[in-house]
Amino acid sequence: MSPHLAVHKTQEVHDLFARQHTGTARLPDPQPLVSTLAGGVLEVIAGVRDVEQLARWLNEESYSALVIRANLAVRARSARGQIAKQPPYMVRRVICSSPADGVTEATVIIATPVRTRAVAMRLEGFDGRWRATSLAVL
Repeated sequence: MSPHLAVHKTQEVHDLFARQHTGTARLPDPQPLVSTLAGGVLEVIAGVRDVEQLARWLNEESYSALVIRANLAVRARSARGQIAKQPPYMVRRVICSSPADGVTEATVIIATPVRTRAVAMRLEGFDGRWRATSLAVL
């Protein structure tokens, strides 16, 4: 077998096992996930949920950013002598749009007793399910 043919076969195998983009028609309605994921993110930052519980819905970059944000929140609570507690919150509004096939961009407005926050995210369809490829808590 020539070296060129071996490289070609290796690339074919890699492509077969790489993440496969999934179109919107083959994905579930994203709105329930968007709402649940936004609440889960607030709970991670509050210290009452492990970020690992959200890992299946986050890509590597979003996961890492959330870990960093959660660690900063732990330090801030520690410096103030506060303990982690379940944040009371209510999802006020979910806004979703689809700029491309297999892509949903969403903003979730969440009210807490202290403040109102927005959680913005971009979901992309891979391997038959939605994954957050971008996530920001404002």
